[in-house]
Amino acid sequence: MSRLKRASGCLFGLAIGDALAAPAEFLSVDDIVAKFGPSGPEAPSEQVTDDTQMAIAVGEAILSAPLPLSVHSLEPALREAFVSWLNSPDNNRAPGMACVRACTGLAEGRDWHEATDLNSKGCGANMRVAPVGLLSRHHDGIDARTRAAIAQFQSAMTHAHPTALAASDLTAAAVFELASGQIEPADLPQALRDYALSQRNVYHDAWLGEIWENRTFSSPQDFIAAGWDECLASLDKLESALADIAPGEDPCQYVGEGWTAEEALAAGLLCFLLHPADAVATIRRASVTSGDSDSIACLAGAFAGAHHGIAAWPAEWIGRIEYRDRLTKLGEAWDESWEPAVEEEAV
Repeated sequence: MSRLKRASGCLFGLAIGDALAAPAEFLSVDDIVAKFGPSGPEAPSEQVTDDTQMAIAVGEAILSAPLPLSVHSLEPALREAFVSWLNSPDNNRAPGMACVRACTGLAEGRDWHEATDLNSKGCGANMRVAPVGLLSRHHDGIDARTRAAIAQFQSAMTHAHPTALAASDLTAAAVFELASGQIEPADLPQALRDYALSQRNVYHDAWLGEIWENRTFSSPQDFIAAGWDECLASLDKLESALADIAPGEDPCQYVGEGWTAEEALAAGLLCFLLHPADAVATIRRASVTSGDSDSIACLAGAFAGAHHGIAAWPAEWIGRIEYRDRLTKLGEAWDESWEPAVEEEAV
């Protein structure tokens, strides 16, 4: 078993960040500070939000799908997991409407191309993608191209805007880089920029089909490039924020409020990169944000946990977090992949 348990660290990190910041969602920074103090909520509640529920759904779908993973094996597993989430009595955590509408269509038996929201780039696309970033050639037989396609496909089933697809891919790439242990946090923004540029004209047609058609784009490459360009613009904002942000300032003032996929990614990365040595400080910073605080902290926690491993999180928090048995099972399924470092070139 991995000593660091990076996969478990990542998955529990997203759940703990989600639960910690959930009470701060929809509040201004001034209101958060007045209610909880300058560091935000003291500890996570037991209850997580739809962010963690959907991440678990993606992870469990991946593990249950027949191998080798392909659109034909993974689509039914994701459909079943998403519909199960939709119909669960625990689906009472103010879920995103794009997810609800798309999953309702899936439950009705509609083809995912018809069920999805073609125009949504909400953060529901990538708040749940961390399990995809934990896939590797070493453990799952998944190479970088297939991992990218899966990251985009799980988004496309509910959020089919090109920026949702690209941001999900980029989020999974960040998780993979950090879990591999082959990169320093300070080098992550440039690595992600290089990755985005390398993928700018890559359209995963075997997975995405003709989802790009009937829009304003002249080709599938033109379609996906538009999403990558928005992600590259968010990386620009991230790098500017790292240079300019002062202690106590709201990260959302620099990179956006996190309601969209590319903004949530940038905000989560910013909180992590401001506190790369302290996972708890990472999610506390994410909890004191004026935007979609739980989704920002969910992503920030996933990044911090992938980098530091499970020991980054207080044992008391791990022991009481909702769905800990399912998170433990998912983490254990991938932990052995991540130490020693995955035998695969970094993305």
